[in-house]
Amino acid sequence: MEMTLTPAAEKFVRRMVRFGGAGEHAGFRLKVSAGGCSGLASEFTVEAAPQAGDAVVEVNGVKFFLPAESRLLLEGAIIDFADTPTNSGLTFVTATPSSCGSGCSSSSSTGSGMASIDISHIGHKH
Repeated sequence: MEMTLTPAAEKFVRRMVRFGGAGEHAGFRLKVSAGGCSGLASEFTVEAAPQAGDAVVEVNGVKFFLPAESRLLLEGAIIDFADTPTNSGLTFVTATPSSCGSGCSSSSSTGSGMASIDISHIGHKH
């Protein structure tokens, strides 16, 4: 499995795992599925261990727990992190272009082949 983290994304994921309270062997579980205006719908949690069916994928020493569908959709992707006044979250650049029609209206859409995860409503998992 090959995916690339930008330095900004790596810093964000490392901080989430470090302060996620799931222990020293924790990982960043990233669930990506097809759908939404941007072509991908995404969510993440910090987990102490992978869930059944997850693969452990390390990128630059960052441990990801990825379900099967996420691995397929993220193969070859570039994961970035943006923090602007209007948008804050992970962005995925993939080779798969968006097939959004003209009736699509989504504030998370970032253009062809890209998807964002909004992190403004992150809650702590107990």
